[in-house]
Amino acid sequence: MKEPDLKDPRYLYHTDGFEKQDQETPALQAKMQPVPDCGETSYRGNHKLENRRVLITGGDSGIGRATAIAFAREGADIALQFFPGEEKDANAVAEYVKEAGRRILLLPADLREESTAAKLVQDTVDEFGGLDTLVLNAGQQVSCSNLEDLSMKQVNDTFQVNILSMFALAQAALPHLPAGSSIVTTTSIQAFNPSKHLMDYAATKAAIANFTINLAKQASIKGIRVNGVAPGPIWTPIQLDKGQPKEALPKFGQDSLLKRAGQPAELAPVYVFLASNDASYVTAQIYGVTGGEAINL
Repeated sequence: MKEPDLKDPRYLYHTDGFEKQDQETPALQAKMQPVPDCGETSYRGNHKLENRRVLITGGDSGIGRATAIAFAREGADIALQFFPGEEKDANAVAEYVKEAGRRILLLPADLREESTAAKLVQDTVDEFGGLDTLVLNAGQQVSCSNLEDLSMKQVNDTFQVNILSMFALAQAALPHLPAGSSIVTTTSIQAFNPSKHLMDYAATKAAIANFTINLAKQASIKGIRVNGVAPGPIWTPIQLDKGQPKEALPKFGQDSLLKRAGQPAELAPVYVFLASNDASYVTAQIYGVTGGEAINL
C-alpha cells in the first residue's frame, strides 16, 4: 500500500526570516530575495477552466501571476493588466501562458486613469470574442505609520487602484458576462485585522469585502457568481515597494500560526476553484488564505 502524500505546511516554503530589502516603484518579482513561488514549476492543470476568457488585473507578479499561470494551465485565455514599467515580469507570465497553449493579451495600463477600465474590458472582448471571468486583483500598498504623514494623494491613489477601479471594471464587464461567469476579488486579512501602518490600504480592503458581497447579490439574478479571497502575509513585490517598514521585513509572516509567510502558489488553487464550475453553489463568500488568522465579516 502506498503512503499518503502528506506535506507539513510549516516547512513547505521559506521559513527563515527575510533579509532587509526594498525596491523603487515598480517593484519587480525577479529582483526579490528569495524569488516568490508562483507555481511556475509546480502547478498542474485539470481542465477546470477550458476555453474561459479571463481578465486579470495586477497579473504580472505575486498572486496575479500565480493565478494567470494556473488559469492558463486549466485551459483559459488570459488578458493581463499590469502597471507600465512592469513589462519584464509581464513578459515572463506571457511565456508561461503560451507554453500552456493558451492565448495571452498584455495590457499595460494605469488603473488611476478614468478611461482605463472600459478600455481593458473592450480590448479583452475584442481579442477573445467575449469575457466570462474577471479577477480583480491589482493593489497599491504603501506603509505610513502616522496619519499626520499620510498624504491625500496617496490616499486617493490607493482608493483609486484598489477599490474604485473595481467598481469601474465590474460596471464595464457586466454587460459582457454570460450566465455561469465568475468574478473573483482580492481583499485581505487587513480588512478584518488592520495594521496601523496600512490605514488607507486596510480601509480599501474592507471596502472590497463589502463590495464583493454586495455585487454578488446584484449579479446572482444574472447567474453570475462573485467571491473574494483574503490573503494573509504573502511574499510578493508589493511588500518591497514601500509596502512594509524595511525593519519589519525580516520577520514578515513569522507570527502566523504556521510561522512563515505564504507564497502566491498557495493561493492560485483557491482562485481556480472560485472561478470554476466546481464552485457552482458558492457566491458572496470571502475565502481566507491567511496562515491561520480568522476572518470575520
